Amino acid sequence: MNFTELGLAEPILRAVREEGYENPTPIQAQAIPAVLKGGDLMAGAQTGTGKTAGFTLPLLHRLAADKPARDARGRVAIRALILTPTRELAAQVEESVRTYGKYLPLTSMVMFGGVGMQPQIDRLRKGVDILVATPGRLLDHHQQGTLDLSHVQVFVLDEADRMLDMGFIHDIKKVLAIVPAKKQSLLFSATFSDDIKALADRLLNQPSLIEVARRNATAETIAQRVIMTGRERKKELLAQLIREGDWRSTAPTAWPSTSRRKVFQPWRSTATRARVRAPRRSASSKPARCRCWWPPTLPRGGSTSTNCRTS
Repeated sequence: MNFTELGLAEPILRAVREEGYENPTPIQAQAIPAVLKGGDLMAGAQTGTGKTAGFTLPLLHRLAADKPARDARGRVAIRALILTPTRELAAQVEESVRTYGKYLPLTSMVMFGGVGMQPQIDRLRKGVDILVATPGRLLDHHQQGTLDLSHVQVFVLDEADRMLDMGFIHDIKKVLAIVPAKKQSLLFSATFSDDIKALADRLLNQPSLIEVARRNATAETIAQRVIMTGRERKKELLAQLIREGDWRSTAPTAWPSTSRRKVFQPWRSTATRARVRAPRRSASSKPARCRCWWPPTLPRGGSTSTNCRTS
């Protein structure tokens, strides 16, 4: 099978050919026709299998075939929302949208936290067809009234298992309450745990199920090996591997040590962090210390009263 057999529009096929792709991967060959039919989809695919194109290509085809939606102010309204767990993945997915849709009259933008909101607000005011976002920053914009999701026709939840691992389940539920109930929903995950199935029951309506490889398996395009070394030589080993392999792009990762793991929290937007911290402060509050005594100590009897000596 090649991409021309999948029923995609010629401008999309042209962009795909320019990227050097001729034959779809297994997840693409199964997901693209399923998405084009318009029904909900639950798909299992590992990193490196081409799943991003599996939903971006048919999404672009569907949006290009319809007229742009307009909001109350006459601006182009968001018709597709793609939710990802991290800013890096959001940027990567939005780049794929622009690459495959460069010959289509569609606009897109990426939205994540850690940067100023005003440039994102300015971009939203110009009108956007496709929005790729992380949950925290998306909710920040919704709370400030700068985002209108009432015209969303396609909702994609990418890396759903990672979303849950990072503690975004409550944010996902809030997003589901914002977007229209009548829409096409697509859920992509590397694993189908019980939590993922519960989320799918809430999000999807009689979905098609695609699972192109056994669960928790590594994609065939990824090679793995283990090299044993002492802790003091890890940096030296990494530098040697980069030189020998002539790697142009590397992403070393490490899990926090046991002492740091207890306090480790995934990155969240400002609003989300505030929601997490608020109950923690109240739960750990202690009687106020009297700053008027020297040396500082708690008032007699553990009282929080400020009736203490001032001189």
